[in-house]
Amino acid sequence: MIDPEEEKALLVSCSKGDRQAYALLYTRYVSPLCRYLFLFTRSKEDSEEIVQDVFVKIWEKKENLVTVQSFRPYVFKTAKNQLLDLIRRRETETKMLDYLRPVTEESSEYSDAYAIYNQYHQIAHEAKNLLPQKRKRIFEMKTEEGLSLDEIAESLSISKTVVKKQLYAATDFVREYLRKHAEMTTELVIFFYFFCSAK
Repeated sequence: MIDPEEEKALLVSCSKGDRQAYALLYTRYVSPLCRYLFLFTRSKEDSEEIVQDVFVKIWEKKENLVTVQSFRPYVFKTAKNQLLDLIRRRETETKMLDYLRPVTEESSEYSDAYAIYNQYHQIAHEAKNLLPQKRKRIFEMKTEEGLSLDEIAESLSISKTVVKKQLYAATDFVREYLRKHAEMTTELVIFFYFFCSAK
């Protein structure tokens, strides 16, 4: 059993850049997190990779640790979000590759299709960077971090309605930018829109 007061002191120290406190937190939670994640991933490598990513994120935002009341739910929620992000990313990659994949992956058509996909992805990134800062952040939280509309609204302290309006406006802009600058086919526009606006 971890003493709450002791853990709170570790969080405060860690928030100030104390690497020893950070190492203690890591040592205490790495095994429980790996066991928890393995229930879903069934992969030791994936579980360990997610845990590493979790603690990298925690260290990058260590200043926020002073506001954390209990580290266990905080670190497990972070791990869950990383797990969901991994699942969504792999599902998206698989579906996109399936969409682009011709009869044989060894064919030159496959290489051409993948190159075209990369081009579209780069242009979409350019479009995203042209969005107003608030709209861009909402778009990233939805499409890259996989957060729900409710989670975005809570994180930014705005209403769900505002999140929806900003997300739809961002998606429409990026879609039109792709249509104009990449001569995107109707099928790929629909495909892109599906993944950007999926709940």
